[in-house]
Amino acid sequence: MDVTGDETRAAWAIASRKYEDEYAEHLERARTAELLPAEVDVLSEMVVGADVVHPMSGHGLDDVALARLGARSVHGLDYSDAAVSSAQRRADELGMPCRYTRTVMPASGLDDACADLVYTGKGALIWVADLSAFFAETHRLLRADGRFYVYEAHPLVPLWDWDPDAIRVRPDRGYFASSHVNDSYPGNGAVERQHTLSEIVMACLEAGFEIEHLAEHPDPFWRPGGMTAAAWDGRLPNAFSLLARRA
Repeated sequence: MDVTGDETRAAWAIASRKYEDEYAEHLERARTAELLPAEVDVLSEMVVGADVVHPMSGHGLDDVALARLGARSVHGLDYSDAAVSSAQRRADELGMPCRYTRTVMPASGLDDACADLVYTGKGALIWVADLSAFFAETHRLLRADGRFYVYEAHPLVPLWDWDPDAIRVRPDRGYFASSHVNDSYPGNGAVERQHTLSEIVMACLEAGFEIEHLAEHPDPFWRPGGMTAAAWDGRLPNAFSLLARRA
């Protein structure tokens, strides 16, 4: 996560309180947490018996889901003390093979070749300032033939207005901008990085990966409660997934 800006650090400190304030709610969700069907379709076989590292692990619900799919271990990495401590507490209560470390990527602090799968997404790459450094670290963490998988908001998503009646492009944002100020969640001035799809793909290839899967998806993985938007009606890309093998 890029934490170089005071506004971003402050915004994330506020947003991370959610993990502690809503601990009981997250614990109940963790009891039945599952990956998205599109993720299961790609990962179900390779997760069984795998050691997984999850950069920007957040609330850790995906870690519990990975363990439930058969992962031998899941190591979550996050910038937030609140995220790390609450996720560890939930995993311990549920008896899941998950452990957590507070760190600022791309410096994971983990050993070389410690993982069979590096999994991330759902609000992760938007905090990565240096894609090359991130993918280089991911490559280092993986064993021979290990995989990197990401399910993330599509790079076009920052452009979509949340008008419920018509698809509109926000006039204050552009696809080729390097960043924008988040005005939804976590808000409060957090600066999100923007990477085009081609930049993500090329950074992955240049780090020494071979891409095995790339797909674009119409449904957003997160919708603010009670909101609908024409941009979510299936005509536009709202997420993408990528699976790459360590060459």
